[in-house]
Amino acid sequence: MSDDQNMTAILTPVPPEAPLAMPVQDFATAPKVRRPRGHDCWRVWLARVIAFGGTAAIAVVGLLQMFAAFGDKPTPMQMALLVLFVPTFAWVGFSFCALLAGLLAPRITTPQGRNDARIAVVMPIYHENAAQSIGLLGALATDLARQGMTGRAEIFVLSDSRDPAVAVNETLAVAAVRENAPLPIWYRRRTSNEDRKSGNVAEFLRRWGGRYDQMVVLDADSVMTGDTIAQLSARMNADPDLGLIQTMPILVGGETIFARLTQFAGRVYGPMIARGVAAWSGDTGNYWGHNAIIRVSAFASACGLPRLSGRPPFGGTILSHDFVEAAALCRAGWKVRLDADLRGSFEGCPPTLLDMAARERRWAQGNLQHARLFTMRGARAISRLHFAIGILGFLMSPIWLALILVGLVLSATVLLSTPEYFPNSYQLFPDWPVFDARRMLWLFIAAMSLLLMPKLIATLRAWMRPLAQESGGPVHIFASALFEIVLSALIAPVQMLIQTRQIFDILRGRDSGWQAQTRAGHMPDWQVVLSRHWAHVLLGVATLIVLAQFSPAQLIWLSPILAGLILSPLTSRLSASPVFGRWARMRGLLVTPEERNPPAILSEAVAKARALPRPLSGPEAILRLGRDPQARARHVSMLEPITTEGPVAQRLPHITAAAKIENAADQTEALGFLDAAETSALVSDPALLAQFSRLPC
Repeated sequence: MSDDQNMTAILTPVPPEAPLAMPVQDFATAPKVRRPRGHDCWRVWLARVIAFGGTAAIAVVGLLQMFAAFGDKPTPMQMALLVLFVPTFAWVGFSFCALLAGLLAPRITTPQGRNDARIAVVMPIYHENAAQSIGLLGALATDLARQGMTGRAEIFVLSDSRDPAVAVNETLAVAAVRENAPLPIWYRRRTSNEDRKSGNVAEFLRRWGGRYDQMVVLDADSVMTGDTIAQLSARMNADPDLGLIQTMPILVGGETIFARLTQFAGRVYGPMIARGVAAWSGDTGNYWGHNAIIRVSAFASACGLPRLSGRPPFGGTILSHDFVEAAALCRAGWKVRLDADLRGSFEGCPPTLLDMAARERRWAQGNLQHARLFTMRGARAISRLHFAIGILGFLMSPIWLALILVGLVLSATVLLSTPEYFPNSYQLFPDWPVFDARRMLWLFIAAMSLLLMPKLIATLRAWMRPLAQESGGPVHIFASALFEIVLSALIAPVQMLIQTRQIFDILRGRDSGWQAQTRAGHMPDWQVVLSRHWAHVLLGVATLIVLAQFSPAQLIWLSPILAGLILSPLTSRLSASPVFGRWARMRGLLVTPEERNPPAILSEAVAKARALPRPLSGPEAILRLGRDPQARARHVSMLEPITTEGPVAQRLPHITAAAKIENAADQTEALGFLDAAETSALVSDPALLAQFSRLPC
C-alpha cells in the first residue's frame, strides 16, 4: 500500500465514492438481461436422481407399507396418520439420499495465473461486541497481507448500530486497529436501517460498488483465512460466469455444551452434508448470507431486492434475503456454487438453546416469506427447491407434533372403544379390526435407521481420516457421537414445540422484529428456563400419566420425547453452562480439531481484540469521549462529514442537543438532558462533541 493510500486510510473513514447502479428487481417479470445458461453435467443430474428420486421412492414405500398396516378400509384417523407420516418419512429419507448423492460431488481445484481482481471484505454489524468483531478483521488484514493482497484487498465495516454507546465502541475499535493495519479498513455507519442487512449491503454497493470486482461477505462472528479468500478470488476470476461461491463455515469458539454440541455435529457431519448439497445443486446453489465471495457486478445487476406487498410477517423487507439473492443470480444466468473443500472458513454458533430459538424465530419468518416467491419469473427449478427445503425445515416441527398427537388419539380410540364386528345386520362374516403392529414396528426401525445412518457413516468416515486423531482419537470421537445423539434426542422435542409455536405466531401475524444476536453464552436462571419450558414439562408429565394408565406399552416408543419434554428446563439450563462445556472438553467429548490446534487467524484475532479499547456500555462510553481527548480524536476521525442540506427537521436533534449542552452544569448532567435522537446526534457531530468536552467532567 502506498503512502497516499495510508494517509487516506488515516484521514478519512471511507474511500472516495464509486457509485454502482443496483436497480430494484421486479420478480413478477423475467429479468431484462439474462446470460446464457450452461447445461448441468451428468454428475449433477445423477446426484439429483439419487437425492430426489431416492426420497420419492422412500416416500412411496412408506405409503404402501402404512396402507398395508391399516388394511383395505382405513379409518379417518388412520388416513390422517398416513397423510402426516409420509412427508415425515420422506424428510428423514431425504437426508440419507442427499448424503449418498455427495459421492458424486466434483473435485474442485484452484486455477493458477494472474489475478488483479479488487476485493472488498465487508462485515455488516448490528449491536455487536466491537472488540471481538474488529479483532477478527484486524487478524484478517494481516493474513491478507501475508498472501500478497495488500494492493487489491480492502476491508469495510458496515455498521447498522442505533445505540450511540455501541457506535462509539465501534469507532474506537476500528480507529485503533487500522493504525497498524497493512491494508485499508473503512468504517461507515448508516443513518437509517432501511431493509436491515440486505439494505446495508445494497447501500454499500450503490456508494462504493464501482471500486471493487469481488466482495467477500462476513458475519460479525465469522472470518476466513487470507489463503481461502485468495483461492476463492482465483476460482471466480477464472470463470466469468460465476456469480457467487459459498463456503462451508466451520463452527468455532463454542464454550457451552449446546454450542459445543452444534460445533461437533457441524465438524463431523457437516462436510458430508455439504458435499451432498453441492452435488445436487450444481451451478444452481444457495447462499447462506456470509462466508461467501460474490461478483459485485453480477450481484448489483440482479439482486436489488424489492419489498413484499403487505405488512409483516409475510410482507415488507425480505428477511431471509440470502436464499432470494442466490435465486436472483441464477435466474439472471449466473452460476452459484458451494465449494465445500475449503477449510479456512469459520464462524461462531449460538451459545444456548434459547438463543438458538431467538434466531430461528427470524429464520422461520424469512423462510415462510419465500412461499410468496415460488412464482418468481425466470427462477430455476432448483432455486424453488431451495425455497421449499427451507420452508419444510420449519414446517416439519408442526407436522411431527401433529403426527404424534394423531397417533395418541388413534391409540386412545382403539383402547377406549368397542369394535363393531357386524356393522350390517345381514352381514355373514365379521369385519375384523386391522392394525399390523409388526409392520409398524419395522417402519419405525426404518425411520430411525434413516435418521441415524448419516451420523454413523460420517463418524466412520472420520475414523478413516486424520479428523479422528485431531479430535482426540477414534474412541473419543465415537463417544462424542453417542453423546451428541443422546443430547440431540433430548433437545429435539423441545425444539419441535418451540418451532411449532413460532409458526403459529407467524401465521397469526406476529412480526419477529430485529434484535441483536447473542454471541456469548451464560447459564440462565431457573426462573428464566421454567418460564420458557413449563408448558413443555406439563405436556410431558400429562402424557406420561395418561399413557401409564391406559397404554404402558406406548411409553417404550415415546420415552425419548417424553424425557426431552420433562427434562427440558434442566437440559436448557445445563447445556448453557460454560462450566459443563469445559468439563466435556477435559474428558475429550465434543472436541474438534480447531480446539486442539487453533487456526492461526483465530488466535491472532483474540490477541487483536484484547489490545483494542475495552467496550463500555451506556453513558460511560460517551463520557469517555468527553474525558479522553485521544479517544475523542479517534472517534471523530471515523465520522463522515455532516451535511447541512435538507429540511431543518433533520437537523433538529443537533440544534436541541447544542442548547441542552449549553445549559448543562457538567457532562453527566448534559447526557441526562439528551433524549435518544439527541444523543445519537452528539456522537455523530464533531462540533457537538467539542462543545460537550468543554463541560466539567
